[in-house]
Amino acid sequence: MPEPAFFVPRGDGYAPTELTRGPWDPDSQHAGPPAGLIGREIERLEGGAGRHVGRITFEILRAVPIAPLRVEARVARPGRSIELVEASLFDAEGQVMRASAWRLRAAEVEIPAGVSSLDGPGLVGTSPSTLRPGFAPPGVDEALPGTFPPTGQDVGYHTAMEYRFVHGGFADPGPALVWMRMRQPLVAGEEPSPLQRVLVAADSGNGVSATLDWTRYLFINVDLTVHLHRPLVGEWVCLDAITVAEPGGVGLADTALYDDRGPIGRAAQTLLIDERRG
Repeated sequence: MPEPAFFVPRGDGYAPTELTRGPWDPDSQHAGPPAGLIGREIERLEGGAGRHVGRITFEILRAVPIAPLRVEARVARPGRSIELVEASLFDAEGQVMRASAWRLRAAEVEIPAGVSSLDGPGLVGTSPSTLRPGFAPPGVDEALPGTFPPTGQDVGYHTAMEYRFVHGGFADPGPALVWMRMRQPLVAGEEPSPLQRVLVAADSGNGVSATLDWTRYLFINVDLTVHLHRPLVGEWVCLDAITVAEPGGVGLADTALYDDRGPIGRAAQTLLIDERRG
């Protein structure tokens, strides 16, 4: 029987299902679902209505286990227009992830034509690190389904997400343009918010644009930062991602984020590069 969601509420916390399982360790989660869970708590924190999360940074302090979790959040710097929120994710042994986010007041502002991401002049750059106002990627219907490489596990994040590649792919190392969608809710019985959908997908930038053979190398992100200048529209998130891996053991995944109307923001991940052992 399919799992109902990535997480199921249990008391004052959450029980992760097998859908959270990541590719590096069968007992650990992909960081996307717990990032989404933290984002959910930040949205639900008092004063969240009418505010937009413009930036959120996650520090992954250690591998997130597939075990009961709880989330805590607080407003660290209150304000009428902007506020800084901090949140932490805990397992039975202590803190596993922490996050900080800027929540900005959402209000209609008259701005000149041609500067919004939805009606800009199309400043097309040469890499996904260049914000491209007025640009919308080829649609989901023009993309091809992608299959995740074998992980040794029948169920996990790789089966809980739907992938549609415009270019690149798991068997085609290098930069990729891919649409992603959650097949199941983040929390059982709830419709995921636009922020939650983005966070669950955005942590895949290093995976979809990997330049190294994952059977020989590790390229694990130690953090995730997501900037969003407008909310996602729809269920699909487009990642225009590129990964750089250096022989010094450090890498960077840089991802431009889109929906079918155009740009919505960007994500970045600091990567630990290493050879697999054993």
